Amino acid sequence: MRFVLALLAAGALTARAQDSTAAARPSFRAGTSREAIQLDGDMREAAWHSVDSITTLTQVEPVQGGVPRARTVVRVLVTADALIVGVRADNAPGTSLVSFARNRDADLSNEDNVKVVLDTYLDGRSGYVFAVNPAGARYDALVANRGEGEDSNWDAVWDAATMRTAEGWSAEIRIPLKSILFRRGLTTWGLNVQRRIQRLQETDRWAGAAQNLKVTHVARAGRLTDLPPFELGVGLSVRPAVTARAGYAGPDTTLDRRGDLSLDATQRVGANSLASLTLNTDFAETEVDTRRTNLTRFALFFPEKRTFFLEGSDIFDFGLGLGESLRPFHSRSIGLLGSQRVPVRAGLKINGREGSTNFGALAVRTGDVSGLAPASTMGVVRVKQNVLSESSVGMIATLGDPQGRRRSWLAGSDATFQTSHFRGDKNLLVGVWGVAMDRDSLAGRNGAFGVSADYPNDVVDVFASYKWLGDGFLPSLGFVPRPGTQQFTLNANYQPRPRRPVFGLRVRQMFNELQTSLVTDLDSKWESYQVFMAPINWRLESGDRFEFNIVPTGERLTEAFEIADGVSITPGAYHFTRFRLEGGLASKRKFSGQYTWRFGPFYDGRLDQIQITSSWKPSALFIVELNAEHDIGRMPEGNFTKDLIGTRVRVNASPDLQVNSYVQYDNESHSFGTNTRLRWTFSPLGELFVVYNHNLSHDLVDGAVGRVDRRWAFASNQLLVKVQYAFRY
Repeated sequence: MRFVLALLAAGALTARAQDSTAAARPSFRAGTSREAIQLDGDMREAAWHSVDSITTLTQVEPVQGGVPRARTVVRVLVTADALIVGVRADNAPGTSLVSFARNRDADLSNEDNVKVVLDTYLDGRSGYVFAVNPAGARYDALVANRGEGEDSNWDAVWDAATMRTAEGWSAEIRIPLKSILFRRGLTTWGLNVQRRIQRLQETDRWAGAAQNLKVTHVARAGRLTDLPPFELGVGLSVRPAVTARAGYAGPDTTLDRRGDLSLDATQRVGANSLASLTLNTDFAETEVDTRRTNLTRFALFFPEKRTFFLEGSDIFDFGLGLGESLRPFHSRSIGLLGSQRVPVRAGLKINGREGSTNFGALAVRTGDVSGLAPASTMGVVRVKQNVLSESSVGMIATLGDPQGRRRSWLAGSDATFQTSHFRGDKNLLVGVWGVAMDRDSLAGRNGAFGVSADYPNDVVDVFASYKWLGDGFLPSLGFVPRPGTQQFTLNANYQPRPRRPVFGLRVRQMFNELQTSLVTDLDSKWESYQVFMAPINWRLESGDRFEFNIVPTGERLTEAFEIADGVSITPGAYHFTRFRLEGGLASKRKFSGQYTWRFGPFYDGRLDQIQITSSWKPSALFIVELNAEHDIGRMPEGNFTKDLIGTRVRVNASPDLQVNSYVQYDNESHSFGTNTRLRWTFSPLGELFVVYNHNLSHDLVDGAVGRVDRRWAFASNQLLVKVQYAFRY
C-alpha cells in the first residue's frame, strides 16, 4: 500500500501538466440532422455541408509533424439514434489506393483506411475503435492495454458505406448509440481520427500526432463537442437465435440431427452500464482456433473469441504487463476444457462505468458433460477506480471451478500509474499487483505478486518486470503456464529513424532490440533464460522488411521432456544459441508474405524451423492466404519432423457477404480439417451463418508383411445453420 501511495503522490506532479495540455487539445462541434441520412458514402445530404469539419490532420509517419500529402476532411452528424461520421479522403498526386479486404474485422493496418476512436466516458482510459477501408470492410475493437493495443475480437452493431471518386474515396460510418456505452450528461466526448495512405506508408492523425503515441491513446484525443442529450428508449435488446445442425461424430456413428434455440438479451442500466443475459448459448459460428506447433513444455495461450464474453472485456483486464504469462481470469476457462466444449446453460453479466469507477461482474452456469465435468456455477467481479489523470487502482475476485472442485476462489488487487506526459511528451507506466487463491486439495504456496515498469516510446522502448508465482498458484478460472517460478524480464529497444540512406537503402525505421528473460524456481535456482538480440531489423520506406536475430538460450530440465512422439530430452542443464533470418514483402503488394528460418543448436541436438506466411490478393473478391511451418529436429534421442499447414480462401462478395474456407493439417495429430463459413449480414441487426466442418484422420493400418502404413479415413463432419436477429427497444 505504501508503494501505491508513493505512485499516486509522484503522479500528482504530472497531473498539472496533463490538465494544462488537455485545454490545448483540438476540438470541433458535432452537427445535428433531422433528415434521414442515406448511408451510401456520398454525403450528398444538405446537413453535411452545414456542419464543422476537421481538415487539419498532421503527419505522424514518415515525418512527425509533416504536412499530409493528401487532403482529408471529416464531419460528424448526430441523429436521434446514431452518430454518423463522414470522411472524404483524396488521393495523393500520382498514387493509387491499396484496398483488398472486404470481410468483417479484417486487419486493415496494411491497407488504406480511416480509423475513428471514441472516448465516450471522457476518462482517457477506455474507448471504441471503428475503421473502414475503401472497399467497405469494417473493423471494430475496444481500446485495450491502456491504449497500447486493440481487442479486435469485440463486435458491435454498426454500418458503413464507401464510394470511390475521381479524387479518391469517401465513407459514411453509422454508429448506433445503442451499440456503445457512454457517461450520462456528457456533451463532449473524446475523439480521434487517423488515416493510413498505404502506398506512401503514410499515417496522418488529428490529435496526438506524435510517433510516441498511438491513436488509441485516448488521453491525448481531441474533443467532439456540442453533443445533444441522447434518447435511448427502453434500452432493451433481445436477440434470439435458431441453430440447426447435422453430422457424423465418427466413422461408425449414426447421423446426429439437432435443433437449438438460444437467446441473448441486453438491458441498459442508464447510459453508463449494460446488463447481459445469455440462455442456452451457442458459439458454433465462432471461427476455429489456428493450430500451432508447440516445442515448449508449457501450454499455449489462445484468445477469447465468443461474443458474450467479449462485451466489456477491457474492464476485466488485470495488472500491467502480464501478457500471456499470467491471467487471474481468462474467460476461455468457462465452457472450454482443453479442446472439449462444455455447454453454457445461462450467463449473466453487468459492466460499465459510473463516475470514475469501472466495474464488471459475470456469473455463468455450465452443464454436465459425462466423464469430463459436472454442472458448475462460476463468477468473477472486477472493480477499477480511476485516479489522477490516467492511473487506476482495482481489485478482482473469482468463484467456482470448471471441473467442480470445491471451495475455489481467487482475490487480488492492482495499481497502475500511467502518464503520457513524462518528461513532457513521453509515456511511462508503473504497476504493482498481488493475487491469492485456494481450493480443496490444493497444496503449495497459492499466491502471486509482481511489479513492472514500461517506457513505451518511439525511439527508446524499455520494459522491466518481476513476477513471483507460488507452486500452488493454479487459478481455476485463470491461465498460468508456469507456476512455482520467479520471472524476470528486461527489454531495451533502440528504434532510430535514419534521415539518410543506409548502404543505399531507404530505411524507415531500425528496431535494434535486446529482450532478456530469466525464470528461476522459488529458491532462485535458474530454470530458463533467453537473450533475444536483433542487431538488424529494418523496415524500408517501401514497407518491405528484413531481420537477423541471435538468441542465446538456456533450459534446465528436472525431468524428461517429450518434444515429439517417441523423442524425449533427458534431464540436465542445456545452453545453446539459436539464430533467425526473416524477410517480408510489404502487404501493399498483391502478393505479400514473410519467410522465417530459425536454425542452430537445440538442447543437445539441432533444430531447423522454416515458416512461411503469404497472401495472394488478385482482387477484393478473392484472397488466398497460406501459413506453413516445417520443423526438422536432429537429436541424440531421436529425430523428428513436425509439419503444420493452413490455407484460407476468402471469397468476399461484399462487406456483408463472405465465404471463408480454412484448411489445416498437422502431422502431430495426423488430422486434416476444413472449416468453411458463410457469413451474411442481411441487416445490421441480423446475420445468417452456414458452417461446414469436415475432418479426416491419417490412421495407421497394417500394410504389407512387417510394415505399417497410414491411410486417410473419414473422422467426422457437421453442417450447421444459424440465424440470429436483434430486436431493439
